[in-house]
Amino acid sequence: MTGLKPLTLTGVDTHAHIFRQDLPMAADRRYSPHYDAQVEQFLDHLDRNGLSHGVLIQPSFLGTDNRFMLDALRRYPQRLRGVAVVDADISETQLDELAEAGVVGVRLNLIGKPLTDYRGPVWQALFKRLAVRGWQVEIQRGIEDLALIVPSILESGVQLVIDHFGLPTGGIDAEKPNHRAFLDVLADPRVWLKLSAPYRSRSSLAHASQVLAQVREASGGIERFLWGSDWPNTQFEDQTDYDRQLAFIEALLPDARERAQVLMNNPAKLFGFDVSR
Repeated sequence: MTGLKPLTLTGVDTHAHIFRQDLPMAADRRYSPHYDAQVEQFLDHLDRNGLSHGVLIQPSFLGTDNRFMLDALRRYPQRLRGVAVVDADISETQLDELAEAGVVGVRLNLIGKPLTDYRGPVWQALFKRLAVRGWQVEIQRGIEDLALIVPSILESGVQLVIDHFGLPTGGIDAEKPNHRAFLDVLADPRVWLKLSAPYRSRSSLAHASQVLAQVREASGGIERFLWGSDWPNTQFEDQTDYDRQLAFIEALLPDARERAQVLMNNPAKLFGFDVSR
């Protein structure tokens, strides 16, 4: 294996994807990559920017076939954790296999999909099993619908991570009931928020700063905020890159102590980077 020597935590990128264009693709995918994004490229970005650790997020176009990500996790167990895509009826043996490789959560990418009743017995059983393991559920959905989904998942007791600022295209308007409900959800101590991919909600630095002020107030601070590069920025490769996303979070959080909280302290707690594998 590579990288078995314990690493000093200097920063965590909690949202990146790896894939090859020749891998089997999900039949219902919305996007097909025309290039490869290898784990070594991701690690090069971390190294160049003085970041020690990363979290690989299974891309939706690979569906529930997590093998490519699991291989990377096994090769770099000290540096990486993973968030997988699974079927609701996944077995305990399969979850054990994911855990052995370094998976610590399950992702629900709900962009472009009909809403599901996550209070149903099959989903609730899965969420409860994840909660027992100390895992998280990560969700990507636009701000208009998040408060319709998140509370039912939280009923299971599992921790929940919301992607990409909650995708607040046009900003957060607290006068809108759905936006107000989203802010209310952030007060729950089990809910985390990724300050990532502002371009996916067409947010400039000024817009993101305003959103940050709103979600900071709603969350009671920044202790449950995370950062991710969203590398390799699929579908937006011509608009941004790794360096620009890192520069964005540095501009959004100009205070070095707050950046350390979001890039180091928070992800170490959520993803277990302070625990050797």
